[in-house]
Amino acid sequence: MFGSSLTLFRVFGIEIKVNLSWAFIALLIAWSLASGTFPDMHEGLAKATYWAMGILAVVGIFFSILLHELAHSLVALKHGIPMRGITLHLFGGAAEMEAEPTSARAEFLMAIAGPASSVAIGLILRLVLWASGLGGDDPAGILLRYLATLNFILAAFNMLPAFPLDGGRVLRAALWSRSGDRAAATRTAARIGGAIGFGIAGLGLLEILAGAFGGGLWLVLIGFFIRSAAQTAEIDLAARSVFTGHAVADYMTADLITVGPNMAVGDFLETVVYRSRHAAYPVVDGAGTARGLVQVGSLHRLPREDWATTPVLSIMDPASPETTVSPDRPAVDALEQMQRTGQGRLLVVADGKLVGLLTLKDLLETLSLRMQFDRPAK
Repeated sequence: MFGSSLTLFRVFGIEIKVNLSWAFIALLIAWSLASGTFPDMHEGLAKATYWAMGILAVVGIFFSILLHELAHSLVALKHGIPMRGITLHLFGGAAEMEAEPTSARAEFLMAIAGPASSVAIGLILRLVLWASGLGGDDPAGILLRYLATLNFILAAFNMLPAFPLDGGRVLRAALWSRSGDRAAATRTAARIGGAIGFGIAGLGLLEILAGAFGGGLWLVLIGFFIRSAAQTAEIDLAARSVFTGHAVADYMTADLITVGPNMAVGDFLETVVYRSRHAAYPVVDGAGTARGLVQVGSLHRLPREDWATTPVLSIMDPASPETTVSPDRPAVDALEQMQRTGQGRLLVVADGKLVGLLTLKDLLETLSLRMQFDRPAK
């Protein structure tokens, strides 16, 4: 959703990543704290002190969110759910699971672990503040008090019953436990989450109209993020329903225009792209082995004077486990692979030979038609 992310390190085998949007919001938070929040809390400190407090606060926020998401991840691992990693982004963080919980109890424990860890962090910081005897005019005391309060707020906000926030997942667990139907519970929780997200955005708009532009804009962004995430959860549920029981072969395109790896880029453009006008083409050698996928957009990275002498092989995306899929693999797994890797097209390969191409566009069009025409009559 947020674009490129940078891997920082691993904890318990879990990859910790930070999105570029986090870097932006971190700088904004540090500036806001150093220039407004901390001076308002205690006047008379040096400007450099306020900036040091702002930077340390951002570091504290980073680890507060990380520990919150790590709590989710460790409980998920305990219940046998593999983790792709944790990504910190504009609106906080996300623990990326490779599978859904298999029981309402597991869902509840995973969801509640995050807010519980935030409350624990807040209490520990308050205890350190009390034990240290730091006063209200001490920079370290101000910083500890701020971070403790922030963790309590983080826990409270995440417990809103707005799926996919933690509170929404607790709600889904309760509905799931009561009905025994995970799909119905997810649908209800997602719709409640969408309504709450819309309400938060509306509250932000009212604040903007009242003159609180900064805080109001932030609420609008958070509200629409929650609403979008809830709608995505509903679409994901529909996708699983539609594609479960079907293989990649049911949705792939088998009649393909392919290019050889040694074809010059200039010839590729003139004889293939201009005539067929597709966005990408499989690259196949003389034996029918899938070598990769060449994106037409890749031509822009190559100087025009080199088009006549550079082979397609030099600009293609090589075939790899992330860009290929077997025809008998479940379509749901292929869709999850696309979501995980960001690939919009997968080469369908059997025994090393290209047999088709699976595109996210085709899957989404199929999903849209199914949702439109397979609804039960009222």
